[in-house]
Parts: sequence; C-alpha cells; structure tokens
Amino acid sequence: MANILEKFFKQPLGVFGLLIILTWVIVAILAPILAPPTDGENPYMIIRHSFSSLPKPSDDVAKFGTTEGGYDIYYGIIWGSRTALIVGLITVICSSIIGVLVGGISAYCGGVVDNITMRIVDLFMSIPFLIAVIVMTIVLGKGLDKIIIALIIFGWPDYARIIRSEVLAVKKQEYVSAAKSMGATPLRIFFTHIIPNSIYPVIVLISINIGRISLVAASLSFVGVGAEPGFADWGQMLSFARNWISGIPGEPFHYWYTYVYPSIAIFTFVLGWTLFGDTLRDI
Repeated sequence: MANILEKFFKQPLGVFGLLIILTWVIVAILAPILAPPTDGENPYMIIRHSFSSLPKPSDDVAKFGTTEGGYDIYYGIIWGSRTALIVGLITVICSSIIGVLVGGISAYCGGVVDNITMRIVDLFMSIPFLIAVIVMTIVLGKGLDKIIIALIIFGWPDYARIIRSEVLAVKKQEYVSAAKSMGATPLRIFFTHIIPNSIYPVIVLISINIGRISLVAASLSFVGVGAEPGFADWGQMLSFARNWISGIPGEPFHYWYTYVYPSIAIFTFVLGWTLFGDTLRDI
C-alpha cells in the first residue's frame, strides 16, 4: 500500500484529480453552512426567489443569479454536489458488490453455473446502458432513489465481467491450492484468498465510474426523467438554462451564468474522478 501511495503522489494529474475530488467533498459536507436551507423545507429543494420566467444576474441575494422560475443557481450548485456524490457513491458501491459476488462466484464455481451466469451478463450488456436507464427511470418514476435503482440494475455487469476474469486466474494460484489442502472451506477460500487478490481492477473501475455515473444521472435530469422539479441537481440546473443558451438577439452570452456555473461543476467533478481513476489504473 505504501508503494502504491508513493507512486500515486508522483503523478501530478492524479494528485490534481484527488484535490478536485476533495474540494467537492468539502463543499458537500459544508453545504448547510455555505448555502443555509430555508427553515422547515427540504434542504435539497432549491430556494426560489421569485416565479419569474426570466433569469436574473447575480445580486446580494443570489450570488450566481437565478434561472427561469427564480431558482437560486448558487444554492443548486452547492447542494447539487451532495446529489452527485450520493448518486455516484451509492450506485457504484451497490453495483460493484453485486457484480463482484455474481462474477466471482460464477468464475469460482465454473462449469454450468459460469455459462448460465455469463449469458445473463451478456443479456444485460447487450442493452444500451443509457437507453435502458432512461426507460427504467420512466417506469419507476421521478426521484433520486429511482435514478439510483435504475443505475444499479444496469450497472453491475461491468464489474461482474472484470472480477470473473481475475478470479479465473487467481483460483489457479498455488496459495489457493495450499488453502484447499489445509482444509479451508470454499467460502473461506473465496472471501479470504480469491476476492482480496482479484479486487484491484474493480477498485479502479469504481473510481472512474463515480464520475461517469454522476454524469449519466445529470443527463437524466437534463432530459426531464431524473430528479423532481426544483431538486438540487446539476443536470436539472442545465435543464433550466437550455431556453437561454442562445441569449438574446445581439447578445448571445447575455444569460451565460445560467449554464456556465452548472457546466463547470459537472466538468470538474467528472474530471477529478477520471484523473484519479486513470492514475490508479496506470499504477
């Protein structure tokens, strides 16, 4: 582990990605202080300063301005960081656990079990991921929990494929044979010897997928099948801005603040996790 950390901190891009991640984590933790919610209201519902159909630039009340409908952009960005982290972390953790168990057990058992399990995995992977998630979200209904469920249902096969290939190689190692000869149970061998020595590629995929999954969740909200209206979500902030991206005649960037701030938030969040994951993969 010390060797891995030493190699990691010698990679400038990886360290830069980690700093971006830590910045957003701090913002998410300090959200109640940075953007205090209205008393008695759900803190994840964006504060509205008016019901005006026109966006308004920054002022003393709304630091980043407001979108159509009077939604506070600053509040949406700050609390949207929590949404991105919640969706990304819960989805990849649950998906990876399911994938590791399914793929690992499949490879360890082999034979008919492996063939049947992998055909099920192939079936899931043959369906375009984004389209499948959109359809599932429409079926389940709007809401952050529905997005997470849809992403988990179609997100685990990647982990199953990766862990299967690793387990197939690890289970042939001498230390596994030694554990069997000493009378270790299959369950103990699987969780004590095989999974710990097969998990590293999964950890890399998890680090990369957190940003990717958050981007998919933002896309769902942008097209109107994700979070409910007014929920603090970066994709929804961009959805509020799409009618104003072209500005007004003669001033194409008149309403720049409606889409620049959410875009920067999404870009930096995904970039941080991507750089971090790529560096882990290289190491």
